[in-house]
Amino acid sequence: MSCEILVLYYSRGGHTAQMARLLARGVEEVSGCTARLRQVPPVAAVTETAAPPVPDTGAPYASREDLAVCAGLALGSPTRFGNMAAPLKHFLDGTGAEWASGTLAGKPAAVFTATATMHGGQESTLLSMMLPLLHHGMLIVGLPYTEPALTATRSGGTPYGASHVAGAQGEHAISEDERTLARALGRRLAEVTRKLAVTP
Repeated sequence: MSCEILVLYYSRGGHTAQMARLLARGVEEVSGCTARLRQVPPVAAVTETAAPPVPDTGAPYASREDLAVCAGLALGSPTRFGNMAAPLKHFLDGTGAEWASGTLAGKPAAVFTATATMHGGQESTLLSMMLPLLHHGMLIVGLPYTEPALTATRSGGTPYGASHVAGAQGEHAISEDERTLARALGRRLAEVTRKLAVTP
């Protein structure tokens, strides 16, 4: 059975977008599963012009239709004071109709992030992204310690989801363990989604 996983993210420095692509690769390593990459537009306290309907770079902007048709969801954000970034929160705050209709209920979900420093709020950001997904009735998928890289990593990677330590100036490339864990999370999400055979 074919299943499509929505990989939805906000990225400012590009690191979260790179993680999203790695998760998507992991998803597509599972037979019958495909990844749909989407991002959310930036927000500002004072908006004089609307964001263009098509971003200059990266994946297309997400729509409510993307949520309706996905069989599973991977959600990613950089860390902002130990929490998800405002643009992703803003997008999720606009999904009341999907919550009321149960659009995402019963579908598997996973989360991923990038931070500037090792203790810059990776785990609290991942947990903060889980909360609205639980309210939507989604089934959270994490990374088990059967993944050897989870114990070996000297940078990002948590049981709550994939992560990357980017450095204060964004100078660190994604490490081999971070890559391995991001792809592993994508595979695990796809495998669980396929087993549950959730139909949109």
